Amino acid sequence: MAHASRSCRLTDLTWVQVEDHLTRESRLIVPVGVCDQFGPHLPLGAGTLIAEAVAADLARDFAILQAPTIAYGVNLPTARPYPGTASLHEKSLHRVLNDLLASWEDDGFTEFILITAHRYESHVDALASATGTRARVRAVEVLGIDFSQFLTGAGGREHGGEAVTSLMLHLYPEKVNLTLAQDYRPGTGAGSAMKRLSRLPTESPGSVGEATLGTAEKGRLIYEYILQKVRSRVFITDEEPSAE
Repeated sequence: MAHASRSCRLTDLTWVQVEDHLTRESRLIVPVGVCDQFGPHLPLGAGTLIAEAVAADLARDFAILQAPTIAYGVNLPTARPYPGTASLHEKSLHRVLNDLLASWEDDGFTEFILITAHRYESHVDALASATGTRARVRAVEVLGIDFSQFLTGAGGREHGGEAVTSLMLHLYPEKVNLTLAQDYRPGTGAGSAMKRLSRLPTESPGSVGEATLGTAEKGRLIYEYILQKVRSRVFITDEEPSAE
């Protein structure tokens, strides 16, 4: 039987090719995104695009299949609408993940690596609590990796701020309009941790953090550091990744 094509995308292959691939490698990478606002300078799919890029690079590097992206997650609640955004409840995302993983487990996959780039606690909890009957499930929140040495802003939790803006400038510069970026911290110290925000205040441009400090070079350094950490923790040393 001929080996599967070079594509690592699950949906590019026939079921016969997937069956053949499973005789050599039974892990599956599942990117999980969000349809959320990240400020007036970034697209609603910024978190999804970053998760997909990380998943694609890891799938290629380790010859692991990459599942279709789950493009919806659990958004940070907001005090006003940001048109185009759409959110699932935590229980809904958890149910979707469990249903899909159960199907793929029945096909013969024995380990799932869930990749996301969205730090809202309810979203991360939905991934971290996903389970299989026999398969191993691992959740990796790439923005939870400590890459603060590459940032020059005030630090703390952000949403569409310096880190995400930099990553997008590196990965998808054509999708970023830096002239529209706005720096925003919701009150004195309140933006230091997203867990302290029950909802994004009305005056927020949709982002939290110093978005104007984003650069493509910072994005390159952050992205390479993320890949290095995930490779070593999940694919080489086989440590349990942190979903925080």
